[in-house]
Amino acid sequence: MAEPLIHNIQQTLENSTIAIIGLGYVGLPLAVEFGKKFNTIGFDINLTRVEELLAGHDNTQEVDDKELATATRLSYSAQQEDLKAANVYIVTVPTPIDAHNRPDLTPLIRASEMLGSVISEGDVVIYESTVYPGATEEDCIPLIEKKSGLIFNKDFFAGYSPERINPGDKEHRVTTIKKVTSGSTLAVADFVDALYQSIITAGTYKASSIRVAEAAKVIENTQRDLNIALVNELALIFNRLGIDTEEVLQAAGTKWNFLPFRPGLVGGHCIGVDPYYLTHKAKEIGYHPEVILAGRRINDGMGQYVVSQVVKKMIKKRIHVVDANILIMGLTFKQNCPDLRNTRVVDMVREFREYGAHVDVYDPWVNPVEAEHEYGITPVKEPAAGKYEAIVLAVAHDQFMAMGAESIRKLGLKECVVYDVKYVLPAEAVDGRL
Repeated sequence: MAEPLIHNIQQTLENSTIAIIGLGYVGLPLAVEFGKKFNTIGFDINLTRVEELLAGHDNTQEVDDKELATATRLSYSAQQEDLKAANVYIVTVPTPIDAHNRPDLTPLIRASEMLGSVISEGDVVIYESTVYPGATEEDCIPLIEKKSGLIFNKDFFAGYSPERINPGDKEHRVTTIKKVTSGSTLAVADFVDALYQSIITAGTYKASSIRVAEAAKVIENTQRDLNIALVNELALIFNRLGIDTEEVLQAAGTKWNFLPFRPGLVGGHCIGVDPYYLTHKAKEIGYHPEVILAGRRINDGMGQYVVSQVVKKMIKKRIHVVDANILIMGLTFKQNCPDLRNTRVVDMVREFREYGAHVDVYDPWVNPVEAEHEYGITPVKEPAAGKYEAIVLAVAHDQFMAMGAESIRKLGLKECVVYDVKYVLPAEAVDGRL
């Protein structure tokens, strides 16, 4: 696929074999859509994940078994050698942060080095993973050049099209969310845009450069993070004033342009992570971001704040915190989704344990093996009735909404604190809420 052929976009598309690198929450839905129209290879280094997909099931629940079966041109592999059959590579690996909130590009680096050993002249590599502006061309491409011996924008080409997957959302799917695209040359940008247009019914937006597309992605979730930080700070203020935050937000929400954000724990693979990619790059170029990092500090401290509120309410009821049984309802980072990545519920578990309390976690959406592996937490299958001195509703799963206040109260002792982080229950049914 030499670059001149890209000018004949339709012909180039017809000759494309696509490899999706990483079959998680982002990669699998994308692979399924491409696999309906193109010869597509879904690649993952996790052999268990590949075997599960070969058996026709996705344990992330992003793609149901019936839809998996519709991708008749999609194959799965954990063998690097199989990738040589492709000429378009789309990288959808995680981009986490480390314990010091610094970008961890390890998965991206390993994927780039692997691609350097399989790509051929004329191939196109497209990155979807969230990064800071410049990462594709400054960090990833040189690795491919070094490993392959090919020259960027002469022998192979690149694009960036940031993922916009919303885990657990059955309404906003990969095809119904507008897609930003970009390419390393004008012709490649046209090709990348046409490639995504072939599956994205919501349409595409072609950015002027890869760096612009990278920057657009990283600020999407930074903006959301700051908006949530604002309402979290408002909750801290209103709680001290003895005003119900939800009532304030409902009243303010009667204005047409008031943004409907709610306070809570900010976790997940994007909102709690992406701002650190931008602030890392900002510091590299000599600018210390103040507003973004202030929002991060507020959001990162909300788990500790919730625990402090619960403990205060327990003390007022003369409930001993040491050796108390605490039930936390919900472990995933958001409702009606099994995704545990960067969940901030674990902050509350650790904080309660620091007080000497015993903590049970109940979440019907969670894979217990994954919870134990990632956080050392083994969720209870069913919480015992009449056991707990405090109950914290941390995630608004439909199952918890359906239980109602009476059933949830019955899980606690006669003297019990019920604290609602996510407004699952009416204000009058709980002892406190954000």
